[in-house]
Order: sequence, then C-alpha cells, then structure tokens
Amino acid sequence: MADNDKIKIGKAKGRPMLTWVGKRPLTSVKAYPAQHIETFSAGEGDLSHALGDVDWSDWPDSYPQGGLLFHGDNKDVLAHLLANGFRGKVKLIYIDPPFDSGADYVRKVQLRGVGGTTKIDGEEYTLGEQIQYEDIWANDSYLQFMYERLLMLRELLSEDGSIYLHCDARRSALLRLVMDEVFGAERFRNDISWIRTASHNDTTGRFSKVKDTILFYSKGDKPIFNTTYLPYSEQYIEGEWNKLPSGRYYKYENMLDPQGKMASFDFHGTTARWRTSKGEMEKLWNMPQTEVPKSHGRIKLGKNGFPVKRCRIVFLDELPGVQLSDHWSDISYIAGRAKEAVGYPTQKPGALLERILRSSTNPGDLVLDCFAGSGTTAVAAQKLGRRWLCGDINKGAIQTAAKRLQQLLNEQAEGDKVVRQSELPMESDDSRTLPAQFAFATWRVNDYDLQIQHNEAVQLACDYMGVTRSRADSYFDGSRSGRLVKIVPFNHPLTPLDLEDLRAELHRRPEEERDIELVCLGIEFNARAWVEDYNRNRPVNKLHIIELRTDKKYGGFIKHEPLTLSASAERDGDTLRVTINDVLSPGILQRLNLEQGVFRAQIEDWRAVVDCILIDPDYDGEVFNVVLSDIPARKQDMVEGHYELPAPREGATVAIKVIDMLGEEAILTQPV
Repeated sequence: MADNDKIKIGKAKGRPMLTWVGKRPLTSVKAYPAQHIETFSAGEGDLSHALGDVDWSDWPDSYPQGGLLFHGDNKDVLAHLLANGFRGKVKLIYIDPPFDSGADYVRKVQLRGVGGTTKIDGEEYTLGEQIQYEDIWANDSYLQFMYERLLMLRELLSEDGSIYLHCDARRSALLRLVMDEVFGAERFRNDISWIRTASHNDTTGRFSKVKDTILFYSKGDKPIFNTTYLPYSEQYIEGEWNKLPSGRYYKYENMLDPQGKMASFDFHGTTARWRTSKGEMEKLWNMPQTEVPKSHGRIKLGKNGFPVKRCRIVFLDELPGVQLSDHWSDISYIAGRAKEAVGYPTQKPGALLERILRSSTNPGDLVLDCFAGSGTTAVAAQKLGRRWLCGDINKGAIQTAAKRLQQLLNEQAEGDKVVRQSELPMESDDSRTLPAQFAFATWRVNDYDLQIQHNEAVQLACDYMGVTRSRADSYFDGSRSGRLVKIVPFNHPLTPLDLEDLRAELHRRPEEERDIELVCLGIEFNARAWVEDYNRNRPVNKLHIIELRTDKKYGGFIKHEPLTLSASAERDGDTLRVTINDVLSPGILQRLNLEQGVFRAQIEDWRAVVDCILIDPDYDGEVFNVVLSDIPARKQDMVEGHYELPAPREGATVAIKVIDMLGEEAILTQPV
C-alpha cells in the first residue's frame, strides 16, 4: 500500500457515546512517508542468537527486524504504521498522553560537569529549564484529539491484544466513556489505581491527590493475560498461618463440598461429601510425610486417627502469593535522585511498565507506545524480550529514548547481562528471556524535524519581549502594553491562512477591543497585503506585526546559529582514530546570556555542552549507522573526545554526530 493513500478507519460501535463540541468521526487518514534517519546495532559480531524463538514472519519487509523509534505527530505515525503492514499485529498498547492539566512540562537542562554545573569565567551556571510540551487544550479539542488516536490504535491491536491508557482525575471519567465507545464497554477490564506513594501540594479544600488511573481494555473477548502474584502481608501470615519449628508456615483447608452436590463416600474411616474425588483425596493421603503433627501425607488426622473434615494441609511456600488487584501501591514514582531518572517530565517508573508488559504480553510480542516520552515503554520491552514500536512528536524525547536504548542494548550485548530483571517480588520470571532484538532504527514521519520547538520558542520570545503569559487563553499567548499577543509557529512565515484563523477567533470574541500583536519569523507577500487591507479604517483589533529577524528592537533574538564542531578522523593501519577538537553551541551561549546576564560567556571545556557523541565510520549520506556511541552514564561525567575503532574500507566517509545539552545536532563528515 502506498504511503500517501487514504487509510480507512473503522467506526466506533460501543455505547454509551459521549458528545462534545466539534466531535467528528475519523473515517480515513492520509499516510505520509517515513525517512530512515539513524540505525543502532549493539555489540560486535553476530548477535542473531539473541533473537531466540521470536517469530518475525509477520514483520513488514520495508523495515529491518528490530525496534522502531518514530519522530513525528503520532497521528501521522499511526497512519504510517497502518499503511505499512502493522494493522492488527500489536499485542499491547500503553499510552501516557497529556492529562489536559493546563501546565507546561519542562525538563531541567544542565551543562555537564561536577554537580551538574560548569564554571564560566569562574562562576557556576546551569541552563534552567527547557519546555518539552504544553498540556493546554482549547475547549473540547482534547477529547477529539484522543478520540482520533484511539480509533487508530484500535485498528493496530490484534484480537488478543490490550490497551492501557494512563490518566488522572482530570479526564479519567470522560476518557473511560470514549474508550467504551471506541472499544465497547464489554471490553473494559480494569480501572487500575496506581498509588504514587507521594502526595502533591494541592490539599487546599480537598484531600491530597496520590493516585493516577490506568484504564485497561481489550480488543477481543480473549486477551492475553498472565496472572501476577504478590507476597502475602506479614499481618495476614501471622493471623492465618501456623509456624513449624523449622520456620515453615502451614494451615488447614476445608475439604467439604460447600454446596453439598458431591456424592458422599468413605475416606479412611470418615464419610462425608468431599469437595474433590476419592482419587484426588488418595493423592493427598499418599504424598510424602511432613513435619505437621498428627497428619498422614497432606491430610490432618483427628484423635481417633481418622481424617478430619477440615483436613487438607497447605504450605505457604507452595502457593504463588496473592493475586494482584487493581490497586497498585508497591511501585513508587521516580524521585529526582532516582537511579533511572533521566530528567524528563512525567517519566514513569520502569517497574510499572514491566508489570503491564508481563501481564498482557509474552516474550516476542509486539508493543506500541505513541506517546513515548523518555522511552520507558521501549526500555521495558527491550529488557523483557518483547518487540517494540515507539513514537513521539518531541525531538528531545526521541533523543532521550535513543540514548537510554543504546546504553541498554550495549549492556545486553555483553552476554552476562542478557536481561535486567524487575525487582518486583513474586512476579513472573523472565530470567531466561533473551532480547528480541539487538538493534533499533530511528525514522522521521512527514519530514517532522523542526529546528526549534515551538513551545520553547514561545516561552523564550515572551521572556525576551516582556509578554505576560495567559494560561487560560486557548488561542493568544499573552498580552503586552494593552495588546493581545499571538506568536505564529516559527517553522513557517506568517500566511493569509494564519490571518484567517485570527479573524475567525476575533469573530468569536465580539466584546474584545484590544489591538493584536502578531510575532513571526518571515511574512508572505500576500499576508502583508492582507494586514494592510484589514487595518484600513478599522478602529479596534488593529494588527501589529513584529517580524523577529528584521525588527529594529527585537531583531536578532531568534537568529539561529547552528551547532558547530571541529574534529579529525585519520586511518592508522587497521585503526580509525577520531578526535573532537572543539564544539561551539551558540544556542547554549545565547541562553546563558539571556537567563544569567553573562556578557559574552565563555565555556572553558567544550565537553560541558555535549550530551553525547555518535560515530558512523562508513556513512552513506542518508542513514546514520551508530557504530560507536559515547554517552556518559552520569550527568557529572563528560564525553571522552578521543576514539579508536576498526578502520572502514578505503575511501569510506566517516560521520561524527554531536548532540548538545539542548538537543541540537551537528554532523561532520570526512573521507578516510
């Protein structure tokens, strides 16, 4: 099927049906092509043995066998997957979408160095915060946003597949109704409460919020499900069980038929309606003798030596534990100092994802997360021998996920760390599960690769220009000097279409009389004429354009100077030697100047601005194949800067990729 064909989406058939302003069915979507950006393969030599019994026969020929990481709007990503052979093949979907919280989610950005800071002219500075995404929605657009994606996700699920939707109290009731409509109320399995074990500071006039909700639905009526058991509590053990001198716990189980439907029979001198057959009772009688007093095999005996009616002996250490309920309070949230913390907002603990994967998948199954964030779902799937597909609209999320996966795959390829095991007690043991893959590829859908994130650009522009942000306004970004301010996305110039959207918004606000400031990067000729015509003889809502590249007062603020690096690569026999000489990050210097007021800040060690370094010794000009990755394990550690690896073929092109602490990339190529 061609990428640009319309992909049909089935109707939602469930009841009840929730209504909202602007609700519309999604009958088809357009599929866009994907560009292969980067490939990473762990270890050296042939690692195909690690694929174990994984069946790749259902895998589309257009993709290499391995994990797939997609950068793009997840609506485009899902349409692409549907068009390219993944329909009905996903066993588990976990999504942690925006909660409609009205908040900006930021990650702390620090220069590398001791304590997460670096010295600039003798003083220490950090880079503050970088906006990852805004969780702000207009009217009912949030429900339409989720409705469309859930319809597409249902098409990707297999008949025995399941979906887990992570949300909180703000929208959980509405999302459950949407899920009922899309999947059918009869496919509802659980409303899981995850107790984060830490309260928020939001207790004015109400109880503290300590839980999230995870809605669990299946595609069909017979989903994959592996029962999870947890240890019994000490209180339960002490109250219900007897302790032998050896320390072993036991108790007696009633063997009478509770409904009185079984036929009565004599069992070694005791006649009763036993709850099981005489043959099964004999098996208990003939089992090896235990240290329980007055017993025969696993049968308790009375004073006369005959079996008593409450006679079966059960040992605690032979039971799997208590079945996991829908109340999860044993998995803590990720604190700032947690070992697995990567500084990404809303990061979920790996133990939470591992529990979900163990419950609803088997080794080799395919897992999908289209709100991937820091990549925890992919990491959990990789650890547990599952195949995975993940995507995110945020480039910083893709970079964070890729780094985590590269580190994990390298550890798994060492051989003695095939799979890290969850620390959760009594859950199913995957210790013999080999990784499903030792490679993954990064793809970009619909050419989604903006040089600057719009959300962060809005914040920086507002800070620089003195705009007061308005979180409650779904359209305008804020106000300044009595005017409303709208910042046009910086990935395109101001167009007549943007202006028509503005006209429609003002038409919905007949009481609004303030003038409007439009902040943009570039203006189409037709747009300038549109503004002049609009402003002619207009007493209210006049438009004022601030074009950031040419404005006398604000010009140069958003001028983008790319990351640059100086490096060398030379062949020495069978060895390739790569040396990074210098890295200059104008974006980081600009942020330091803006936020810290440092005049012409100078960074003494270029490694402080570098997040990671990747090397492809035989670059083909299109796909970057990561052969060497230098990703410091700790925030205070720095990259090496000097590398040796096997020399490539004669005439090959070496490519060196550097990613700075703000997520900007630069690639230098050199023939050797």
